[in-house]
Amino acid sequence: MHCEGGITIALLPLISTGCIVVSAVLMAFGWSFIRRRKIETHRRFMLTASGFALAFFIIYMYRTIFIGNTSFGGPDRYLPYYTIFLVFHILLSTTGGVFGAVTLTLALKKNFVKHRKLGPWTATIWFFTALTGMIVYLLLYVFFPHGTTTSLFQAIFGTG
Repeated sequence: MHCEGGITIALLPLISTGCIVVSAVLMAFGWSFIRRRKIETHRRFMLTASGFALAFFIIYMYRTIFIGNTSFGGPDRYLPYYTIFLVFHILLSTTGGVFGAVTLTLALKKNFVKHRKLGPWTATIWFFTALTGMIVYLLLYVFFPHGTTTSLFQAIFGTG
């Protein structure tokens, strides 16, 4: 499956999933550094993790708007379970994104009392977001055949 410019449709989800996994790994390291009072190293890792999370979001939104998202291509009997899992992942990722933005803003404003309280919750949510995102990727692109992909613009305006 290709889109304009020869980019394989499955390449962008792979890159975006990789970004979110790298983000979670960097966040884990950042968390470990703050527990050892290595504040500057913690700051660098968390900012880099945030950068990878932002890269994920940009790629995801580009793909959603211009290329589309891939539907579940596995057996119909698994579709209700996949849908429930996907909704859980979407709720988790939305919550994680909001928590991440608030936690990062608190740190940048040097409100470390609130940052310290929210940070562990944010990191935990983000770890589960990355894990469930990786599982969604595997279900859509590795374990089962690809479903159909339609761009947002094609779905709305019927253009091709």
